[in-house]
Amino acid sequence: MKVTDLEIGDAVYAAHSIIDDGSIPNGEEGRVLAAAGTRGVITMIGHVEEDPELTVFLVRFEDAQLNLSEPIGCWEEDLRVEELSA
Repeated sequence: MKVTDLEIGDAVYAAHSIIDDGSIPNGEEGRVLAAAGTRGVITMIGHVEEDPELTVFLVRFEDAQLNLSEPIGCWEEDLRVEELSA
């Protein structure tokens, strides 16, 4: 299964550390939002208005206490369907 086959409510994993690039309101540029391998859930799927071929996934990632983060916009390459093997 590919990330593009997923739907709202499906679980995903961060393919690499996801860093705040300065686009998060009131965020801290350079802060790690989700470490590689962190589990999350897709909460919305949309497309970039200027380029409808680009899909953006809003994902809420778990923290160490299994609380969900605020939604983070992710590209397909930011996400994995399978958990990374140890």
